[in-house]
This record gives sequence, C-alpha cells and structure tokens, in this order.
Amino acid sequence: MRPLTGDKPKPLIEVSGRPLIDYTFDRLRAAGCERAVVNIHYRPEQIVAWADAQTRPEIIVSDERSELLDTGGGIVKALPLLGDEPFFVLNSDSFWLDGARPALERLRDSWAEAEMDCLLLLCARDRTIGFDGEGDFTLDTHGRVARRKPSGDNALVYIGCYLVHPRLFRGAPCGKFSMNLLWDQSIAQGRLYGIAHDGQWLHIGTPEALALAEAALAD
Repeated sequence: MRPLTGDKPKPLIEVSGRPLIDYTFDRLRAAGCERAVVNIHYRPEQIVAWADAQTRPEIIVSDERSELLDTGGGIVKALPLLGDEPFFVLNSDSFWLDGARPALERLRDSWAEAEMDCLLLLCARDRTIGFDGEGDFTLDTHGRVARRKPSGDNALVYIGCYLVHPRLFRGAPCGKFSMNLLWDQSIAQGRLYGIAHDGQWLHIGTPEALALAEAALAD
C-alpha cells in the first residue's frame, strides 16, 4: 500500500473518509462483542491513540513492538486476554460488504462445538473486488475445508475472518508462525470448516484497489 503506509499503519488508511479498522469494529459492535484485543507493531502509537478514542467495545492492546509475530504467534501471545470460549479473529484491514445476513452472525450460527476447532469465512472469486489470485481453499458438502487443487477450480478465497476455539492453539509453537500451520493440522484432523460469504469482499492491497472499494461503497 505504499506510499499510503509511509506515515501510518494500514488499518488507519481511510476508505470513503473512515479508517479501515473502523469498518472492522462496526461489525464487532453489531455482533455484540464486548471486548476486543488489538495487536500493535508498525507505528503503534497511532493504533493506541485510535483505540483510546473508542467507547466500545473494550479494547485491550497486545504489544508486538519488539517482534512481529505473524498471524499465529500474535494470537498465542494474546490468548491470556481472550478467555476460554470461541472468539472471532479479523484482519484489521478486512473489508467486506454483508449479504442478506451479517457474516459474523452467520459464523456464530454455523459454529458446531463438537465438530470444529475453526470456522473460516471464505468468498467465491466472482464476489471479490480488487483480487486477482487463484483462491485458497475448497469446501466439501459438509463444510469441511481442504486446500485448493492445483487447477484452482471452485477455489474460495480466505478473506481475513474466522471463528476459532482456543483449543486449536494447544501445543502451538512460541514466537512467530503463520496460522497456516495450525490450519493444515486441523484439515488433517477433519476439524477445519468454512462458510461461503454471501456478500462481496473488497481486497484493498494497492492504492488502485482502494479506489475500487470506494466505488463499491458508493454503489
């Protein structure tokens, strides 16, 4: 996202006059979340100032200034702040438009405690804007997740949001690691599930894609 991230972290880049992270927290508030943990690394003082200006939900900062821990390590560091029940994980730059029902509500209603450790929000490529990749996963008829085939046919895109139980992190490594490590283990155990998003996902990875996202919001 350079040059836009030269002087601010990506979550504070504005889309139609509001920081990306504002849209993320709109969805958390609508879902009734009462506590959120936000990790900080790049230009952390700006995220802290943003968090201090919020009235709800309660925001707790997990400090990664000394070491960027990646998608898995960051959650492990924050686990003591998250409790013993399933919790949402959202990339702070995830940006989607809901369909008939809010995506977080659909994730919560689709959760099956006995069958799954993690439930991903995925999106068909024809429902994405600004994305030109081949997708990441496929779903079987029961909603179990597998890695996409080399052909990429019917692949769904991971869009930076999921519901997860803390038990997934038992035995996880310390320090920096990607969630892909735990997802592959969960796939092997048949406990990684997903649902297909019924709205649109806006991939804001470049300044040009930012303009596409603002046009989609205007529509």
